Amino acid sequence: MDDLVTDRLILHPLTVDEARNIAADRPERLPHWVPGYPEEDDARAALRLLKAAENGEFDRHPGAYEIRRRDDGRVVGGLDFHGPADADGAVTVGYGLLPDERGKGYASEALRAALASARARGVRRVKGDADHDNVPSHRVMTAAGMRVVGEDERVKYYETAWEEPA
Repeated sequence: MDDLVTDRLILHPLTVDEARNIAADRPERLPHWVPGYPEEDDARAALRLLKAAENGEFDRHPGAYEIRRRDDGRVVGGLDFHGPADADGAVTVGYGLLPDERGKGYASEALRAALASARARGVRRVKGDADHDNVPSHRVMTAAGMRVVGEDERVKYYETAWEEPA
């Protein structure tokens, strides 16, 4: 899978070796990593990708990405799909940015690119969710074209769906 390039970002798809490093208890720090990366969610994303690889589903997995700035190549966060699409073509997405990188529109920009890539790979529906008090994440999903499809006492649920692949 190739890098996804946007105006300001590069979404670099993790390889199995890169995912192993991120998931390690003490990952080898790489020059393009900024302090604080990888976060706990990045390690969980890497583990999900490794599980797909172990199950022979790496090629079906829509991706786990490092989100990098184009201007300097430094990692500002991560984004991943939580496994290959299910039988209905649906998959869940998660993302996160390092605290100093929030509020710059990076998450929405990255999510839009990842959604387009997932659609091109045959995914028919992408789901996401955020706690009620996580208003920035609500804005990210809305800005990327996802819509609220439900909520419970703790979480709002978002989704985007396509009739046909791109």
